[in-house]
Amino acid sequence: MNKPLIVFGATSFVGQILCRYLHELNLEGIKNNQPLNWLMAARSEQKLKQLQQELGGPHAPAYRLADAANETQLRALCEEAGVIISTVGPYALYGEPLIKACVETGTDYCDLTGETQWIRRMIDRYEAKARESGARIVHCCGFDSIPSDLGVWFLQQQAQQQLGSPCQQVKMRVKKFKGGFSGGTVASMMNVAKEAASDPALRREMADPYSLCPAAGKATVRQPKITAVLDKDVNSWIAPFVMEAINTRVVHRSNALLGHPWGQDFLYDEAVMTGGEDSHGSVDQGRRRAKLTAFGQPLLMLGFAIPPTRWLMSRFLPKPGEGPSPEMQRTGFFDLLFVGHTRDGRTIRTTLYGERDPGYGATARMLGQAALCLRDDVSREDKPGGFWTPASALAEPLIPRLQKDAGMVFGVE
Repeated sequence: MNKPLIVFGATSFVGQILCRYLHELNLEGIKNNQPLNWLMAARSEQKLKQLQQELGGPHAPAYRLADAANETQLRALCEEAGVIISTVGPYALYGEPLIKACVETGTDYCDLTGETQWIRRMIDRYEAKARESGARIVHCCGFDSIPSDLGVWFLQQQAQQQLGSPCQQVKMRVKKFKGGFSGGTVASMMNVAKEAASDPALRREMADPYSLCPAAGKATVRQPKITAVLDKDVNSWIAPFVMEAINTRVVHRSNALLGHPWGQDFLYDEAVMTGGEDSHGSVDQGRRRAKLTAFGQPLLMLGFAIPPTRWLMSRFLPKPGEGPSPEMQRTGFFDLLFVGHTRDGRTIRTTLYGERDPGYGATARMLGQAALCLRDDVSREDKPGGFWTPASALAEPLIPRLQKDAGMVFGVE
């Protein structure tokens, strides 16, 4: 039997959702004589026992005690694990000791971080050691950035099959989206803004669309910058998507790690559709929404960066451990459209729909399936040690898993 998958941070907000999901998968697997073999880990034994009792029954998972700052406990987890999933964020504050333990012991790892600056630091510090030890590190296995990364990969596969060539430009457009924020996400955003505010070099790095790409052969073509404009490809006004800052970087890293199959001049951008013409031929509402979104997002990050406003905002936003209600998680969803253009002017459009709240209900499913895929479906001969992206390491076996067990549907218009 494969070594166990271990959820580190099992008692966090998203960690509990993930554990409930894995428990359901395990119960289904036991019926077919295919148990998952997984464990929970966190620093609080009391909270772990409560979660274990909530899951209940003879098949509730065992647990291990481990603190994010205790190297001895983290190494013990790594020695036991087939793959470790970390939900302990903000990763820039708490994530490095586990990365260090994984690369030193050759242990595979997945997380749901969206903190570009931290990912860049981890690659710089530990990639050489990961290649040597065989540890496969796959960041961004939640809503940031599996839908974007695998959505582009899927579109490019369809373009090759149907058009005979990849697309030189791909646009991702958020058609509809229903979800909420947790305190952990807010804490991560605040920390990123705080770091960037005090470090001009970091601000320049975070503005670089290729900041996560390997230095060798790094592309330099200027990438599109989204503002409030009317996009004729989707017949709608568009505005910047709050997660494009991490998603675009991951997609460009995937293109680089795969050997630039989409070209070194590959263009990629993301935006939210705010509406086109209404029944009276007016575009005012969509335009107003686009302009409000384009104005509001930088203002939000500025508020996070300034100590007095950061303190004031923290009083009204969710705290760590808080987040969308179970009902909101259940009824949330995301509906994405990808539009690709080949170099000779042909177009292909693909879709990606996901059930449940994107950042929590859906993210837990993506994260769990990514870890199982890394452990069970991807050999070390095919994908050796190093820092990978979801698309570069997992795409082909992961998409069927997501469609079967994570409520996601990839399609072609």
